[in-house]
Order: sequence, then structure tokens, then C-alpha cells
Amino acid sequence: MNYDVIVVGKGNAALCAALAARENGASVLMLEAASEEESGGNSRFAGGQLRLAFSTVDDLKRLSDLTDEEIAGSDYGTNTQEEFYDDLYKVTNYRTDADLAESLITQSLDVMVWLRTKGVKFVPSYAQFSGMLNGKRTFFGRMPMEVTGGGAGLVDFLDKAALRAGVAISYNTRAVSLIYDGEKVSGVRAQQNGKMTEFRAKSVVLAAGGFEANPEMRSRYLGPGWDLVKVRGTRFNQGDGLKMALDVGAAPYGNWTGCHATGWDLNAPEFGDVNVGDQFQKHSYLFGLLINAEGKRFVDEGAEFHLMTYAKYGKNVQQQPGSFAWQVFDSKVKHLLRSEYRIKFVTKVTANTLEELATKLEGVNPEGFLKTVCEFNAAVRKDVKFDHVIKDGKGTVGIDPPKTNWAQVLDTPPYEAYATTCGITFSFGGLRIDRTTGQVLDVHLKKIPGLYCAGEMVGGLFYFNYPGGTGLVSGAVFGRIAGRGAAAAQ
Repeated sequence: MNYDVIVVGKGNAALCAALAARENGASVLMLEAASEEESGGNSRFAGGQLRLAFSTVDDLKRLSDLTDEEIAGSDYGTNTQEEFYDDLYKVTNYRTDADLAESLITQSLDVMVWLRTKGVKFVPSYAQFSGMLNGKRTFFGRMPMEVTGGGAGLVDFLDKAALRAGVAISYNTRAVSLIYDGEKVSGVRAQQNGKMTEFRAKSVVLAAGGFEANPEMRSRYLGPGWDLVKVRGTRFNQGDGLKMALDVGAAPYGNWTGCHATGWDLNAPEFGDVNVGDQFQKHSYLFGLLINAEGKRFVDEGAEFHLMTYAKYGKNVQQQPGSFAWQVFDSKVKHLLRSEYRIKFVTKVTANTLEELATKLEGVNPEGFLKTVCEFNAAVRKDVKFDHVIKDGKGTVGIDPPKTNWAQVLDTPPYEAYATTCGITFSFGGLRIDRTTGQVLDVHLKKIPGLYCAGEMVGGLFYFNYPGGTGLVSGAVFGRIAGRGAAAAQ
């Protein structure tokens, strides 16, 4: 059977592309390499946080039925378009593509409202991104909203919407190459249950993720040692979509030597576990110390809220001797540690003295660790009050690296430490697209007829780092753009 649009992949971006194409009159087939049980791409492993542009609580009321009581007792802050631009440009060292950034930011709220019409439910991020300040529930990080049920919940909502819309889905179907006659893409060759099959369509949307699950491609593009890192998400993101597009002359674009990489439990499995989700992550490092094998600190743990640093600090951990680091806390901050520190599957040690803790940090020089803690404790500013809800300015003086915020003397037992390594989420390198239609451009910057792209495969947005919560929003924005573009090209 021929379709108007074939979508390769079945994560958030792919599902948004399929829904957008379907509502614009196209018949749609999705090709998913995974089984139905493992489907959903990296989206299924996401936390569900959303970085979108909003100016007032009235904008947020378009997403969720906030009560008068919730509104009166909360300070949701703002993430105006200008603030969103500032954060995106800052974390990417001003390398982000201005046109793509404009599409992402100006459409971010509208596309979330669109998702709500598809049955997606949103709630305030009470658990992870708020605290009490001056008697009000205050949200920090400019991210007060999240999807109910996280990334897995989002995929479930979109799956149901796709079923209602009449989108056809073929599981256990790994796309291998594009059907391309030198002039137009007209379908996909795929391996379906061990047999090669051709699927024909008027347009193809590639939304199959990056190359993060492929150790050969990680080594080739990211460099030595990246073949050894843990994969936070799906094992099916092998770079197939990128290879297919490059084979027909698509233009590579963006930060191909960069990726989203975070602190991840040292003994987590090779790939993400759908039953654990994103809980192998360890994102409360800003309230403690990050210690390497030499017993030394190596980053400013309190430079920013974790949403602005976590996606690059994984690389810093990967670059340490042995590619690991211990996160060390005392009991003063135990109540502030995120939920992932309390799961069953965690690499953790505890001790009643720092000297005892030093002997339990496997792989760490104990003398170096004790020296580091002594110097750190002496450097902490005593004249500034600790406040985890704001960037409190409670930093250190006279040590390198400094700790800019949330620095407290490590002096209250029992002490806890968590062993982490680098976990890769997604690769930044992708394809160059027309930002108004999602159509893929070739190496001479001409549109390739019949070929569109969305999700992680869009290159040019993220360089070196990533503002937390942007991925799901970006996938939805460029998924909808690509789906509409592919349907209109019929």
C-alpha cells in the first residue's frame, strides 16, 4: 500500500509529525525499529520537563486548569521569549542557528497548546522545580510546567492520539535506505522482521534520533573514550536516519563533535531501562561536591541551576581519570536530593566521618579527597545565607575551581556519596533543514524533494551544552513543522 507520508521513528517528534500530517489530510505510515513494547524512542526516557516561552500565568492556563488557590499561592516566574533567547544563546556560546531558534522559541507555547488538543496533559513541576520562598511556592529554572507521567506519559498520550487519527504503525521495521532516483525521495527500504521490504510514499519524514546508541559512530564523531559511555535512552538510536540522509546528499549541520551527556549511575546498564526511566541520573550535584579519582574537584558545581549545566557536565566526568566521579553530600542537604537518589538501583556509600568516607570512595585517592574537603570548607563564605530556591551567591573564596552558589561546609554526618559516570542522551550533530517546512537541504543548500526531518536529527540548535527541558519542545515544534510540510508537498 502507498501512503502520502512515511515517518521514520516513533518518539515525540515522529508522533507530532505524523499527527500534523494526518490533520492536514495525508495518509500516514510510521516505521518503528523497536517492538511495540520498546517503542517511543528517547522520548520515553525523558523527564517530561518543558522549556517554553511564557510571560504570565495566563499563558500557563492555556496548558493546565490551574486553580485560583494554586495561582494565589505560587510564583511561576517568567520565561519570556527574550529570556529563552538569552539562555539558549548563552549555553551554546552564541552558536545556535538564529532561524531555528526563532522557530523553536516563538512556536513553543503554541505547539504545547496544540498538544493539549491531542490529549496531552500538563501539570506544574511541583516536585523537582519549586520550593517555598517568602511564603509562596516559587518555581526556579524558568520551567514551571511538565507533562503528566514524564516522557513515557507523553508518548502514551501521543500514541492514543495517533490511534484515534488513523495513523498506521509498523513495528520491528528498521529503515535502511531511502528510495531516491536522484531527483526525489519516494519511499523507504526497510528490514521488517528479517525481510527487506519497500514502502512507497509521496514524502518521507526522518525522525529516528541521533547516533548516541552506536559506539562506532560515537568514537568517530565524539572522539576517544566515547565508545565506553552509558546510553541513557533507547538502544535503537543507531544513526540510521542520519546515514540514510547523508547517502542521498543531505547537508550535515551543527555540532557533530558535541552531545547531551550527564552524570549517570556508575553501574547502570549499557542502555536505558524503560522500567527505571531517567532515574539513573544524578542531578543534585549543585548541593555537594564532585570528586574525581585524584580526590579533586573539577567543575563549579554551583555555577547555575542544574538545568543549565547538567547536559555538559557528563562530558567533564567522561574526561576524568577512569571516567567516573563521586557526588558527596552531608546530611544538611539530604532532604534536597532529587528522587533519583532514593531508587533501589543506586551506587551509594555512607559514613559517619569524612575519614571513613574517604576509604569507601572506590577508586579515589583518600588523602587527596580529605585535602580537597579541608580546603573547600575553609573557602566557603560564612556571611551569605544558603537558599536552594535562588542563586544565593553563597560561594567560595580563593580556590579553583570556585563554587559560585549553594556552597556549604561539609561537616554534618552521616555523609553520603554516589558513584557516577557519563551517560549520553543524544548527539547534537544533525541535518540542515528549511525551518519553515522541515525540508532537508542538500550539501549545496537546495531542498531535497520529498525529504523532511525532525527531532534529534535537526542539526544547528545545540552546541556544547543544552538548556534543560528544550528537547521535548523542540521535537514537538519541528515535528509539527515537518509533518505539515510533508503533507503540503503532495
